[in-house]
Formats: sequence, structure tokens, C-alpha cells
Amino acid sequence: MVTLSTDESFFMYEHRKQPLASRTTFYQRVLKNIITAMLIMLLCLLIGVVGYHYTAGIPWLDAIHNASMILSGMGPVVEIKTVAGKWFSSAYALFSGIVFITNVGVILAPAIHRIFHRLHLEDK
Repeated sequence: MVTLSTDESFFMYEHRKQPLASRTTFYQRVLKNIITAMLIMLLCLLIGVVGYHYTAGIPWLDAIHNASMILSGMGPVVEIKTVAGKWFSSAYALFSGIVFITNVGVILAPAIHRIFHRLHLEDK
């Protein structure tokens, strides 16, 4: 059986009963989350580049261009002609939309937590 601890080290951010984190701690969290989001994007870009190159037979430079455009929400630039490439392109487009939403959440999490924590502290 797993027991959850209310120890401060268990939670990513301070508990509602704890004081608001310092600005330095907040900025460290923002930087950590931005780096995490960038690593997620880099991994997803790598998936797209390799996928486009091997399923659609697209040269590496065109594969990175197409994967970057899809991942950023701009849309494809290279015409996909193979069946496997079209299947990959469809899956990658859906995957990219979820990654975008996830990264927005990761980046905004420290700020939203700080706002809600501050509002909760003001109620006391």
C-alpha cells in the first residue's frame, strides 16, 4: 500500500498552509519549467524528423522543416506521397497538438500556482 506524505519535499510547490515562496524560488521554478518544455519540444521534434525521414522518404533538412512546422502549428510544407508517411503525418499532427497544450501547461504552472496560492493566503 502506498502512503502519501505531506512532507514539503514530496510536493513540487509549497502547500497551501505554507507561506508563499520567495521570488528567487519562483524564478527558479519558471526557469526549470521552461527548460523542461524545451526538452519536451526537442524530443518531439526528433520524433518528427526521424518519422518523416523514414516513413515518407523525405531528406533530413526537409524532414526537420516539416516537423518544425507541424509541431509549431503552422502546417505541413512537404507533400507526403507514401502511405506510411501519410499515416505518420496524421498521427504526428494529433500528437503535436497535445504536446503544444502540455507545454503551455508546463510553462504556466508556476505562475498559476503562485496566483492561486496568493489568493488563498489573502483569504486568511
